Amino acid sequence: MGAAKDREVYRQRAVLERVFVHKPPNSAFSYNKRPMPASLRHLSPLDRILSVVDQGLRVSWASPRATAASGRPTPGAGGDLAPAPLDPATARHVAGLMRVNHAGEVAAQALYHGQALVARDPAVRNFLQAAALEEGDHLLWCAERLESLHSHTSRLNPLWYAGSVVIGAIAGLCGDAISLGFIAETERQVEGHLDAHLTRLPVADTISRAIIEQMKQDEVQHRQHALARGGAALPAPVRAVMRAVAKLMTSSAYWV
Repeated sequence: MGAAKDREVYRQRAVLERVFVHKPPNSAFSYNKRPMPASLRHLSPLDRILSVVDQGLRVSWASPRATAASGRPTPGAGGDLAPAPLDPATARHVAGLMRVNHAGEVAAQALYHGQALVARDPAVRNFLQAAALEEGDHLLWCAERLESLHSHTSRLNPLWYAGSVVIGAIAGLCGDAISLGFIAETERQVEGHLDAHLTRLPVADTISRAIIEQMKQDEVQHRQHALARGGAALPAPVRAVMRAVAKLMTSSAYWV
């Protein structure tokens, strides 16, 4: 158990160092290195809030590559998965699904930022920051896919980000165990949502499917790590409210 925990700490440190210390492998990410300082515990409360505001502005209105990310390549890009030709109606449907996924990642990243803002344990804060960087990868992948489909991200992203930061901060103020439990439940629901999207995507759309498959693997890891760190089970009413909020977001983002 101790060895597994050490490996996870090393993985998180490596993710953070790739973005905040070393230049990522892909030079296109070179200006993404410091939007969310890796050592928030050394900043004043105002500095922390400004860091979150800055990231929210990047997510909502800046170029997709202005968002903090770990620099992993887009799944399926440059490999054997050639983009499938889609008729206009199918392309609009795929774009709607990928817009929902992008909006979900905006909310997920905001949750992590809000929780990291108030996390008591530095180790929990580092875990949240490393996970947020991986969610940044998801944001970029979905945005790139939307661009290739000649579509756009959700117009409501500023709302998703602002609301989720507040929710994340509230969860964090309830203590690290509740905060980690909130992550675990969020990721569990996201896994189900991604599974449903895989059944709705055309089989021939190998690019979108590769992106969602990798996103799902990451979400599973985030859930498992949150539980391993002591995440507490959330009450049934809280889980129900989370599902209702997620349904509102997904139904809106598909169209707007």
